[in-house]
Amino acid sequence: MKARALVVPRREGEAVRRALAESGRLRTDLKIREEGDRLLLPLRDGASVPEGWGDERAAEFDPRPEEAPADYRELLPWPEADRALLPRSFDVVGDIVLVRFPFELRERRAEVGDALRRFVPGSRLVGWDHGVRGAERRREVEPLAGGGGWSTVHRENHLELDVDLERAYFSPRLAHEHARVAAEVGAGERVYDLCCGVGPFSVHIARDGRATEIVAVDANPDAIELLRRTLARYRFGGRVTPVGASLESFLPRRPPFERAILNLPHEGIKYAPSVARVVAPGGRLHLYEIVPRSEVEHRGDVIASLLEPAGHWSTLGTRIVHPYSPESDLAVFDLARRPD
Repeated sequence: MKARALVVPRREGEAVRRALAESGRLRTDLKIREEGDRLLLPLRDGASVPEGWGDERAAEFDPRPEEAPADYRELLPWPEADRALLPRSFDVVGDIVLVRFPFELRERRAEVGDALRRFVPGSRLVGWDHGVRGAERRREVEPLAGGGGWSTVHRENHLELDVDLERAYFSPRLAHEHARVAAEVGAGERVYDLCCGVGPFSVHIARDGRATEIVAVDANPDAIELLRRTLARYRFGGRVTPVGASLESFLPRRPPFERAILNLPHEGIKYAPSVARVVAPGGRLHLYEIVPRSEVEHRGDVIASLLEPAGHWSTLGTRIVHPYSPESDLAVFDLARRPD
């Protein structure tokens, strides 16, 4: 782009640049050019320059790229009180961005969607996450910006997972847990992945290759279909057996396995005693639960006592996976059934 330029010696460049900027004469949308031992500073049209500051001439300049904002809220020219209502965090699943914000901002939801789509590189669709509903854990989502459906491929820990945010449960916030639990599976173990959603635990465990049998169970047939699509992508996919069934119909008369995962944070505790019966003596149970922050420290011991009808249990560890609300967290309780 051609513009007026002030040509100054390099050694004087910073002082002159500062003076031009402070007086409003410097064009900030163009990049300063270097020519040997001289700098070319772009000038605003009509701006007069005091004699002795340098030589003027026309020159070609490259546009200056805008600095990327550190927070998507910086892209919203709202009053500070309104911006303070917006959450700092959001989720990215494949090329989809999910955000939750207060209902009182509903009339401005398109602005929020546009800001997030501009902020997140490669995003195709931005949605308002209204939460997970029903026994099949389907997410209610509302499009805010962009287009296309809710189906995407999510990349996590060097794996590709088929996801449809409207049809089946998936949370990108458990990426570390998927890898951690898989790493703990020992050679020859058999694993139940209960309420598996699109099956990220099962896929990670199958990729690692130590388990001899992995059974992934979910009551939502769409979740099982998406898991099958992911498994078809990999040579190790045959190590997982997907099963479409509720826990009530699946658990009775199942043989004990060495490890079970129960990721049903809001109501999994009511199934925990039944799940404990399908964990072999010496086996492990990973139970995920939404817990009031004040109760997390002792919750593992409470759960272990609830499992006592199915053998003797102890708590190996408790981890906070992520905050869930101002007063509660998603926690995982790693429990061990003692050898008989």
